[in-house]
Amino acid sequence: MLNELHIENIAVIERADISFGRGLNVLTGETGAGKSIVIDSIGAVLGDRVSRELVRRGADKGLVTAAFDVGGCEQWLADNEIEADDELIIQRRITADGKSSCRICGAPVTAAQLKELAALLVDIHGQNDGRQLMDERRHREYLDRFGTYQDALDTYAAAWEKYRSVSRALSQLQMDEVEKERLSDSLRYQIEELERAGLKSGEYDSICARRDLLRNSEKLTDALDQAMDALSSGEDNALSMAQNAAYYTGKASAYASELEAAAENINSAVFTLTDAAETLRDFRDSLDFSPEEYNELETRIALLNKLQRKYSRDEDALISYLDECREKLDGIQYAEERSAKLRRELDAAAKDCAAKAAALSAKRREAASELEGRISAELRELNMPSVRFAVEFSPLEGEPGFDANGCDDIRFVMSANAGEALGRINRIASGGELSRIMLAMKNVFAENDPVGTMIFDEIDTGVSGIAAQRVGEKLFSVSLGKQVMCVTHLPQIAAMADNHYLIRKEERGGRTYTDVLPLDLEGRKQELARMHGGDNITETTLASAEEQLRACEKFKQERIKHTA
Repeated sequence: MLNELHIENIAVIERADISFGRGLNVLTGETGAGKSIVIDSIGAVLGDRVSRELVRRGADKGLVTAAFDVGGCEQWLADNEIEADDELIIQRRITADGKSSCRICGAPVTAAQLKELAALLVDIHGQNDGRQLMDERRHREYLDRFGTYQDALDTYAAAWEKYRSVSRALSQLQMDEVEKERLSDSLRYQIEELERAGLKSGEYDSICARRDLLRNSEKLTDALDQAMDALSSGEDNALSMAQNAAYYTGKASAYASELEAAAENINSAVFTLTDAAETLRDFRDSLDFSPEEYNELETRIALLNKLQRKYSRDEDALISYLDECREKLDGIQYAEERSAKLRRELDAAAKDCAAKAAALSAKRREAASELEGRISAELRELNMPSVRFAVEFSPLEGEPGFDANGCDDIRFVMSANAGEALGRINRIASGGELSRIMLAMKNVFAENDPVGTMIFDEIDTGVSGIAAQRVGEKLFSVSLGKQVMCVTHLPQIAAMADNHYLIRKEERGGRTYTDVLPLDLEGRKQELARMHGGDNITETTLASAEEQLRACEKFKQERIKHTA
C-alpha cells in the first residue's frame, strides 16, 4: 500500500505532501489542473522513463519520494541486499538536464531494479492499457495471465525451443548447391596448400635460429679460431702457461705449505681451461656452413611468413586451422547423411511440439470458458446487461501449425447489445465499453495479483450516467481487497471515495501552482457540486451532492456487510 507521496518541483507542482489511505482514493479537479501529474509522479518513482520536461521550470531538479508498506517485497529486498524498516522508502531525483537517480531505502538502484520492484507494489492502468486491449496480439497474453497452467506453458516452451534448434541446424545444412560447391573448392585449396607446407609446431623459431647462425658463420668461425689460438693452439697460449704455473707452484708448495691452496686453485684453472678448449674445438669441428642449407632455410622461412600473413594466423594457429578446414569439408561431404538424421529429429520434435501445443490449447480453452463467464458477469455489473464476451480460438495458418506461443490464434470478441453478433473488440467497442472491459479484466486479474495498490487513470473515458455509477461501485468493490487510486472527472465515481483529494491550480505572482488538498465532508460536497454544475454552486447542487454521498455511503456499508 502507498502511504505517503512527496512531490517537489514536478511540472506545475512546486511541493505536495499527500497521505493516502486504505480503500478508494479519488483525485478530482478541473481539466488541466494537474491530476495526471500525481499519477505521472508515482510512475516516475516506480521507474517509468522520465525527461527534463518533467522538472518544474526554473528548478534545477525535481524529486518524488514514496513510502510503501514493506509487505510482499521482503524476498526482493533480500535478493538485492537492501534493508528496510517498517516502511519502504523509494526516491527518484530528476535533474534539469534530464538525468535521474533512484534510491530504495537510501541504497542507489537502477531504473530496471525499480521497475522490478514496482511490479510487486503497484498496477497502473492508463491509456496504454486500452491500446493493448485493442491489439489482438496481446489477447493471448491476457488469457495466459488469467489461466493457471504455467506448467503447460513451460513444457511447451521447452518443446518449441527443441524444434527451433533442430530446424535451425537443418537450415544451416541445406545451403544451395552452388554455395556448397564454392565452399568445398575453397576448403580443398586451403587444405592442399597447408598440407603441402608440412607445418610443424615450433619449426619456425627453430629454423630462424639456424638461419641466423649460418648468416653469421664467417664471423663465428673467425672468433672461434682466435679463441682457440689464444687458449691452446698458439705460441705462449693460456693453457700452456697455466700448466707451467701449476708445475712450479706445486714444487714451491713442497717447501712452503702455505702455497698448497694456491697450487690447487691453479690446477683447477688448468682443468677448466682444458674443458673450454675441448668445447671450442668440438664446436668448431661440428660446423658445416653449407650455402645450400642456408638457401633452403631462407626459402622455408619465406613460405611460412607468406602463409601466416595470408591466413592472419601464427604457426600453431595455422595447424589448428588446417584441422578446422578438414572438419568443415567432412561436414559438407557428409551433409546429406546429417541432413537425413536432422530431418528425422525435426519430425519427432514437430510431433512433440504439436502434442504439447494441443495440451496447452486444451488448458487455454478451459481458462477461456471461465474468463468468459467472469468478464461477462463483471460487465453486467457495469451496466452492460446484454453483453456477451467470448474468447475466440482459430488454428494458426500455414505449416507447421504452431509457433512460439502454441497452435492457437486467440482474440477477444463481444456483443454489447442483445441480438447482435459477436465482433472483434477493436472494431465494435466504444471508448466507454473499452474502459469497462478493462476495469472488468483488472478486477478479475486482481484476485491473483500480489500488488497491494491499483491505480486507474482515465478509467471513466466515455462513461456517464448509470454506467458511471456502476464503475464507481466496481472501483469501491475492488478497493475492499486492495488500495485503489483513481483520477476521475465523474461525480458518480468521486462520491464513492474513502479518501478524496482535490487537485487545484492557481496563479500566484505570475507563476502557475498546483496544490493537492485532502477534502473533508464539507469539501467533498463543494467539489461534487462543482462536478455536477460547474462553478455555479447552488443550494440545489449542494443538496444533490449531499444526497449522492449518503446514497454511496449506504451502498458501501451494504457491500462491506455482504463481503464480510
